[in-house]
Amino acid sequence: MRKVFIVESGDSDKRIDVFLSSMLTEMSRSQIQKLISEGLVEVNNNPTKANYKLKERDEIVLSIPEPKELDVEPENLDIEILYEDAYIVVVNKPQGMVIHPAPGNYSGTLVNALLYHCKDLSGINGVLRPGIVHRIDKDTSGVLVVAKNDLAHMNLAAQIKEHSVNRIYKALVYGNLKEPAGIIKTTIGRHPVDRKKMAVGVKNARVAETHFKVLETFKNYTYVEAKLKTGRTHQIRVHMSYINHPVVGDPKYSRGKNNLGFNGQALHAEVLGFIHPGTNQYMEFKVPLPEYFERALAALRKGLE
Repeated sequence: MRKVFIVESGDSDKRIDVFLSSMLTEMSRSQIQKLISEGLVEVNNNPTKANYKLKERDEIVLSIPEPKELDVEPENLDIEILYEDAYIVVVNKPQGMVIHPAPGNYSGTLVNALLYHCKDLSGINGVLRPGIVHRIDKDTSGVLVVAKNDLAHMNLAAQIKEHSVNRIYKALVYGNLKEPAGIIKTTIGRHPVDRKKMAVGVKNARVAETHFKVLETFKNYTYVEAKLKTGRTHQIRVHMSYINHPVVGDPKYSRGKNNLGFNGQALHAEVLGFIHPGTNQYMEFKVPLPEYFERALAALRKGLE
């Protein structure tokens, strides 16, 4: 597939990878950079680099290769499907399940399970991430939507990029918050030293906004609701750590160890709402807290921790 763009004055001096990722909502910036490194992006008939600064009237030609045949093995894994039709499948992902295969981890993922169940997933994200429009971390539980065709994928990706998807999380954090509700608005980007972590206020960071409110307060913990206005990697985990109330059990942004039985962060994607890509009707899904999360809250309410 071939796409052509002519740069207008308002986009001059932008990096080409930033420009293309804004124009192609179905592709991530890292995917764009990979295409550039493979020589599949030309500016004025010449190969370019990801950091090339655009000039007005530049002609960009992007050649997107046809999706490769999937070689990830389908697996008959137990997954909870909340809804399914010809466009989407909505699942309740358990804590501990990885979303998609990655080097060194090619089995036991949600994608492996969905390939067994669905047979038909969007190919936009390539061999290892078919249908995956958005992600939640391995140790975060909760609701997730997956695209079953490319039209649905592009539609949902556009909604996420426009921040119109309703995403509400529940979390248990360390300490007691001073305010009953608030907004955390910073920039978040890749940590300059530890590339597996994200950080606030670093180079090439992007705006991130989280709205939170306190639901219950305990002696050393607070149960909170967090609503995403943006969807940066690890956003809630980074933001709660930034205000000195990291998520309980978070192995990256807190001390990790806890006495409440959490194997990983106490974070649950409770609500997901979006416009259905086929019917244009609003749909919303809500999943209850996992049993281990409820047990921890019950113990705190009884003062047993």
